[in-house]
Amino acid sequence: MEHILETLSVRSGVSTELLLMSGLGVGILLLFLSVSSAISQRNPAASRIANLRSQRSASRLDRGLLRETVQTPKGLFKAALPGKENERRKLEEKLLQAGLTNPNALRYFTLARVWLGVFVPMLVALVISASKLPGMPIPSEIANALDSIDNASTLQVVGVLAGVGYFLPTIWLTQRQKERKRKISEAFPNALDLLQVSVEAGLGFDAAMTRVGNELAHVSPELAFELLSSQHEIQAGRPREQALAEMARRTGVDMIQSFSAVVLQSMRFGTSMSEALTTYAEEMREYRETRAQEMANKLPVKMSAVLAALMLPTLMIVTAGPSVIRYFRAFID
Repeated sequence: MEHILETLSVRSGVSTELLLMSGLGVGILLLFLSVSSAISQRNPAASRIANLRSQRSASRLDRGLLRETVQTPKGLFKAALPGKENERRKLEEKLLQAGLTNPNALRYFTLARVWLGVFVPMLVALVISASKLPGMPIPSEIANALDSIDNASTLQVVGVLAGVGYFLPTIWLTQRQKERKRKISEAFPNALDLLQVSVEAGLGFDAAMTRVGNELAHVSPELAFELLSSQHEIQAGRPREQALAEMARRTGVDMIQSFSAVVLQSMRFGTSMSEALTTYAEEMREYRETRAQEMANKLPVKMSAVLAALMLPTLMIVTAGPSVIRYFRAFID
């Protein structure tokens, strides 16, 4: 063995120690590959059991699609919610329209309001009170900054923090809801054109909605999520009428509510789906054009206040400035 190593070392010009290390590394690599291949080979029976588990998990997920997506919290969390049932339903719909479809979304939202509106102000009040006690392990910079705050100022700070913390999640939720509705409204006419083309090409309505949802996954993920979720609910066993109505409720967009009504009416009376979508697409184009004209007509009114605020002071300075200067010169002389 030593003679072979010496011969290889002389022929290759590499030291014997380096050859030994290289051989050891290759042996460890081959051992690792063999062990990995042996572990990765699964038993066929275990593979079938894993497939059955995945199928059961998918069926449970499908059944979960047919339940309420937002659950009303109970106990202490319910105290932070509106007292009337219709107001709680409006809050649930607002969460859905904001894209928060987790079953515990209302619980998390209530928890955020409680933490920001109650516990954070209490924590600030405790820190201010502790900074005034001798011997408390508080940094000197913070203690000096909080030492000038008296009891009345502490109550004011706590009250402001409680109000801001309680209403800040609601403001954030409203802005998120408006932004999501705006994105869906802007993307829906294009999706309707794609749906019309797919139906005219020979696809069924469900297959066309699935195709359009997949095509819009990167362009408009919000609308794609709603279309694919509706089709998933239909595949899980929910009637098409309820699935489309639920999609309209989740989005809160008037165009999608009208679209659901048009589709259901066409299926109920047996009219051509392609003609119904063509007519509705034309109406959507006219609606977009009318809305663009309306926004353009509002521009002069909106710009008038800005122009008056920016140009009026300049005009006053240019016109009245020389007279004021001459007046002061005459008064000084």
